[in-house]
Formats: sequence, structure tokens, C-alpha cells
Amino acid sequence: MLRSRYRGHMNSPPSKDCPTIAAIDLGTNSCRLLIAKVEGQAFQVIDSFSRVVRLGESVHTTNRLTEAAIQRTIEALRICQEKIENNKVCHLRAVTTEACRRAENSDDLVKRALNELGLSIDIISAEEEARLALSGCAGVLNSRIPFALAFDIGGGSTEVMWLRINEPRRLHRRRFPVIEVIDCISLPYGVVTLCDRYNNQSYDLDIYNEIRHEVAKLLTEFSQRNNIPATMARQKVQMIGTSGTVTTLAAISLNLERYDRRMIDGVSLEISDIHRMCAEIFALNQEQRAHHPCIGAGRTDLVVMGTGILEGICDTWPVPSLRVADRGVREGILMELVKEMYPSKSVHPRFVKK
Repeated sequence: MLRSRYRGHMNSPPSKDCPTIAAIDLGTNSCRLLIAKVEGQAFQVIDSFSRVVRLGESVHTTNRLTEAAIQRTIEALRICQEKIENNKVCHLRAVTTEACRRAENSDDLVKRALNELGLSIDIISAEEEARLALSGCAGVLNSRIPFALAFDIGGGSTEVMWLRINEPRRLHRRRFPVIEVIDCISLPYGVVTLCDRYNNQSYDLDIYNEIRHEVAKLLTEFSQRNNIPATMARQKVQMIGTSGTVTTLAAISLNLERYDRRMIDGVSLEISDIHRMCAEIFALNQEQRAHHPCIGAGRTDLVVMGTGILEGICDTWPVPSLRVADRGVREGILMELVKEMYPSKSVHPRFVKK
């Protein structure tokens, strides 16, 4: 039976007659919702919502969610609940990640969401978070390259996976790669936790390079135990990234005046261009970043922390290019909900664009 997580329309039995499904990803920085119609064994996104809530502010130093952060999050979840109600969602899963894993009082938020909004939120492990993100972004992997590094720079942590891409198999007249997770690591660095760590101060080059170096240092043992440098030397490794940091760089590279997911998802960025754009972002002052069409006032500090993490990853693994995925945990949840509807088949839903 499909997981039913909302008290509104959740009492109806599972139906394959074009049901409406939804996924909420409540991260350390943002609250994000996707609502989709299931069409056959695929889905089409019909509504979405995203808001910066900074749920994890101060968690790095206090191990507690602040009342202000909880209230901001409840307000964002209320909008999600209204959209779920208006779209007559039948099946929903809502998850939360690093901030609630770390916070001693995460139950306060979970109980308020359930009691006030009827939303049941799962606090998932770093491993499940990585698995869902991989499920969501697997469609951008190149099946001709046998290994992949996949990462997600979040608000509270950064998840990195080392993958084997096995021989594609044919399903429903399409070919999909079979992905094996060889190893994974969760770094205790995210854009919000780093902002808290440095107390939102003006970030000089020493601080930036410290972040970059610490990330690379943490990844070195992971890289060596999996013999990744040798595999890279044989040109057998691709890299994909999913996060606001990498999608921002993709938007900048395309000179977009406003963000357009259809233009971003699947874009390849040369590593040399990534380092150049990161340096350009760092050189901007707060006001310039606030007025940048691809950054905005709410992300002036977050984007600098994100580029520091990203450059640490690229320093460790200087592959020729990075594939950008504007998808992740939400899409992974939707795909798993669809798979649960077809348990007797190996379903790999495709993304249907409007």
C-alpha cells in the first residue's frame, strides 16, 4: 500500500486512475514541494513551491531549532498544505533531513506539523537522503561512462556517492542504466551550518580557502579507499551535482535573466569554468550578489559557502566537466511512490514536462 502521509485526501485507497501524488523535502535551508499527476508509469509535475526557511540556523552551535525557524517553517508548510488540498493529492510523503537529525527538539516541529497541518514528516537518515537524491537525479547520468561521483550540497550537510553504472537494460522501449552505490560519505558541512560557523561575517579569502581545504581533506580518505584517482586516470568517471549552488552556476553560465529549470537540468559545466565563476561570485560584494538575477538577496552568503564546498569537491576530483541536475530528493520520492503503485514491475518513471 502506498504511504499515506496527509489526513486530508489520504483515506482513499490507492488508485492507478491518474492519481495525484506529492513530495515535500524540508531541508536545512529550504522547504520544497512537488505535486504531480501519474500518467501511466510516468509523472507530470503540475505544481511546485519553494521557500527559504533557514530551519537549521544556529543548530550547528546550539543543537536546537529556534522558535523563529520553526515558525517560518510552519508558515511554509501551511502553503504546502493548501496546495496539497487544492490539488486533491491522494498520496504524499514529507521528509526532513540534517537540521532535524541534529536538533534535540526536532520533535517540536514534527508534532506542530502534524497537529496544526495534518502533515506527517519523516526524519530520514543521511543514507536515505542520499538514496532519494540519487533516485531523483539518475536520469542525467551517462550510461556509457562506468563510474560516477554524485553529490548534493545541502543546507546542513553535503552528501557524496561513488557509483557504478552497469549495463543499461530496456524497460518500456527505453534503456535505463542500472546504478550501484559502491560507497557514500556525509560531510558535516552545508551552506547554512557554515554561515552559522562563521557568524555571517564578511568572508575573506582565508576563510574561503579554509572551507575549500577542509572539504578536500575530508574527501581524501574516501577517494583513496575507493581508488577513485586511478579510475579517473583511465577516464572512466563522470560527476553530477544537485544543489542550489550548482544550479546557480549553471544559470550564470547561460546568462539567464531569471531562473528556468528547463534550461538548467542536464547542463554540463567545464571544471575550469566552475573555478572561474566561483572566483567571480566571491569577488562580488553583498549588494552586488543581492542584485544578481541568479543569486538574489536571500542567498548572498549561502552561495559563497556553497561555492567553497564545490571547489573543495572539484579540487579533489578534477574531472573535465560536471553535469548539473535540477532534481533530487523530491523527485526521488515521487519516483518511489510511482514504483509502489507497480510493485510487480521494474518501473523507472520518466520525467514528463508540461
